[in-house]
Amino acid sequence: MNAILPRGFPPFRDLKDRLARTRVLIFDVDGTLAETEAIHRCAFNAAFREFGIAWYWDHGTYKKLLRVTGGKERIRAFNQTHSTSITLSRLEIAELHRIKTQHYSRLICKHACRLRPGVEALIRNAVARGQTLAIATTTTLSNVEELLSVALDRDWRSLFAAMVTGDEVTCKKPAPDVYLEVLARLQHPADACLAIEDSANGLKAASAAGVPVLISRSEYFRYDDFSSALAVVDELTELV
Repeated sequence: MNAILPRGFPPFRDLKDRLARTRVLIFDVDGTLAETEAIHRCAFNAAFREFGIAWYWDHGTYKKLLRVTGGKERIRAFNQTHSTSITLSRLEIAELHRIKTQHYSRLICKHACRLRPGVEALIRNAVARGQTLAIATTTTLSNVEELLSVALDRDWRSLFAAMVTGDEVTCKKPAPDVYLEVLARLQHPADACLAIEDSANGLKAASAAGVPVLISRSEYFRYDDFSSALAVVDELTELV
């Protein structure tokens, strides 16, 4: 694993200690807990076919669309910028996204999606140390449930003291809303927490809420600008 520590941060050997001493660990989901974006892309394309529209998001197209947070928002952005023959209403976008969510659930189960290396061990060790865990994500509650029920276990909810999803806030990442709501629910100061993210949007969201960020680089966001992060690692394996 390669780690990048911004100037002024203690040596890498102290990062593991910092992680263990932090009172609250706040996890992003897609790309951070598991490499789910390829499954999301397949689910979108399956939904387009079922809905009867001739759209197809290849890897490059989807990578660009990931700069827009939220599935419905992504559909709307694509409709506005790439299609002149189809104009989807708000209700049609909601229905298309509902179909996509169904396909995502099917694909998560079919492929038995696993957590990224080191994630489960980090979670288990944090629970054993008495640290508080939370989730701050722009995805939907149903997507989180489908993923973690398969990748973690059926009792995964008991591990997290708070969970805020994209549909519960006014603005999604890079706005800080999900992090501010997590902090409000837990009643912990931002500097007692550490966010674990994989994207520049996630980094901006947590930082705007005053929460320091550890980046675990993922497939789609590997080359984002993470210069303001506390540290950047390829995987969490060596931090557990």
